This record gives sequence, C-alpha cells and structure tokens, in this order.
Amino acid sequence: MSNRVLMYSTAVCPYCQRAEALLKARGAAEIEKIRIDADPARRDEMVNRTGRRTVPQIFIGETHVGGFDDLAALDRDGKLVPLLAG
Repeated sequence: MSNRVLMYSTAVCPYCQRAEALLKARGAAEIEKIRIDADPARRDEMVNRTGRRTVPQIFIGETHVGGFDDLAALDRDGKLVPLLAG
C-alpha cells in the first residue's frame, strides 16, 4: 500500500512541475493537486496547515514534506521512496 500524496500548487509553478516529476519517478501513482490560484480559500487552508505561503507544499500520508527543495533533500537522503511506500 502506498501513502497518499497531496500537493498544493498553482498552474504556472515550475517547482510544482519538478516536484510532480520527481514524485512520479519515485513511484507515486497518483498525486492529488489542490490549485490555490483557482481557490483563495484553499490558499488559506494551505497556510494554516503548513505555516508557509509558497508552493508546492507536499504531504505524503500525514507527513508534511515541505516544498520542492525539501522533497529533493528527502530523496537525496534515501527517505522519499520508503515514505511513499508507507
């Protein structure tokens, strides 16, 4: 069983695209994307959940990974694939 991946993003965010590509390369079958540019209430939700205003903000299961740099660091440390696997 794999952990659910949720990503707050916008339509024109290059870091969101890079994060999605990395997640898929590491085996994430499905990524639920929440477009905060299309729904301001979801932006407020993201800020309340993460304390951050930048996208992407990524959750794997119940774990808040952070943004793309945080995701890439997790991958470099060999911790991304096990987290995705659950």
